[in-house]
Amino acid sequence: MNSIESSNQNHVLPNPPTNPIKSKFKIFAFQTLPLIILFTAIFLGFTTTNYYKVHYLKYSLKSKTPFHSIRSLFSPQKPIPTPSHCLLWMSPFLSGGGYSSEGWSYILSLHGHRKIHSFRLAIEHHGDLQSLDFWEGLPQNMKNLAIELIQTKCNMNETIVVCHSEPGAWYPPLFETFPCPPSYYHHFKAVIGRTMFETDRVNVEHVERCNRMDYVWVPTEFHRSTFIESGVVPSKVVKIVQPIDVEFFDPVKYKPLDLGSTAKLVLGSEVKKGFVFLSIFKWEYRKGWDVLLKSYLKEFSKDDSVALYLLTNPYHTDGDFGNKILDFVENSEVEEPVSGWASVYVIDTHIAQSELPRVYRAADAFVLPSRGEGWGRPLVEAMSMSLPVIATNWSGPTEFLTEDNSYPLAVDRMSEVMEGPFEGHLWAEPSESLLRVLMRQVMDNPAEAKARGRKAREDMIRQFSPEIVADIVADQIQDILGR
Repeated sequence: MNSIESSNQNHVLPNPPTNPIKSKFKIFAFQTLPLIILFTAIFLGFTTTNYYKVHYLKYSLKSKTPFHSIRSLFSPQKPIPTPSHCLLWMSPFLSGGGYSSEGWSYILSLHGHRKIHSFRLAIEHHGDLQSLDFWEGLPQNMKNLAIELIQTKCNMNETIVVCHSEPGAWYPPLFETFPCPPSYYHHFKAVIGRTMFETDRVNVEHVERCNRMDYVWVPTEFHRSTFIESGVVPSKVVKIVQPIDVEFFDPVKYKPLDLGSTAKLVLGSEVKKGFVFLSIFKWEYRKGWDVLLKSYLKEFSKDDSVALYLLTNPYHTDGDFGNKILDFVENSEVEEPVSGWASVYVIDTHIAQSELPRVYRAADAFVLPSRGEGWGRPLVEAMSMSLPVIATNWSGPTEFLTEDNSYPLAVDRMSEVMEGPFEGHLWAEPSESLLRVLMRQVMDNPAEAKARGRKAREDMIRQFSPEIVADIVADQIQDILGR
């Protein structure tokens, strides 16, 4: 069986068979024997590597437990009336990262929402590789929901599929992944591509893939214009903003995490008490870590009692971030102040999703001078946590940054992407000199900074809370079902 057929069977429900005891014993054996083998492998130590653990995770999410199978032998199943239509959302739910976080934000918003009585929800992992660390760090309610929705069955011709990933993962995929949609486009009631880009355009291959979709959902006006200008059919492109869980990211619910217990000092000396700048990003050039380090080290010194914490993880590179930073500083034009360097810390260990609000709570300000963002997930999380945010005022973040709720960072110029899949595209070069000014302004004007942080949370609640965005999505789905 190929991957496409296998993926179809996860969610497509055939006509329900009769349920004599003999059939139930067959189902019990089919569901239980593989699990017994897997449990035996665990006992014997065969799952000590993440490879086996991840495969066990994938299987267990899609399989009924032995206890459920035993109970079904003796407990007649009562049919529960449910809507016939399905919304199958395919995204990197088990991977972490931007698309994963965004996918979860929609599912958590839609689940149980008052407007989804006309359809059922189902999910499928698709796109990036699974991360066992990410799964284990999820709150239990999200794990329970994942199990429920991964096991939801749908009829193909009554299903709207959302392919929430970069277009290279869409059917037919350009790399190894469950394809989305799981079969040909015309087999489903509708197929929606949900995607975004961090540059000034969409490449030709991706435009072609977008135009195969019935609709293409993008998060901002910036993307709506760049997709249409790149050649995506205008009638297909719909702006659907991203929700932020303002209940989860609520500063009053958390105590600050002790950052010193997880961070490594890379530059400068220990700072026990002082102003804390926080930045969260994948270690890649696009994120503007070089701009951040230059501006921070030029503006501050040891005398300022300030610290910069970088929560980062590898992206097509090794994880030796401390030496990367030291090499960068040594080869830059930045000179060490007479009193010594301002402190720079790196957090490169995995932080569980459930602990992430405590990381934001430990900071005084959030800063991310990236060259381009699809949306800016850490930015809206920090804003929901009432942190003053400094961020590049270009691409995705223009949807929510204002002079009242943040510190928008102006762009000096546009520069050409020099390598990778978007080579030749343009993105922003944020102003290093203005970043210095804004970081100093935030630090020296705490009342103003806190006021902008409070306004940021108010805006997140008013414009991007789960209820608001779930209404938008549900209306779009009901409109499609009504056609």
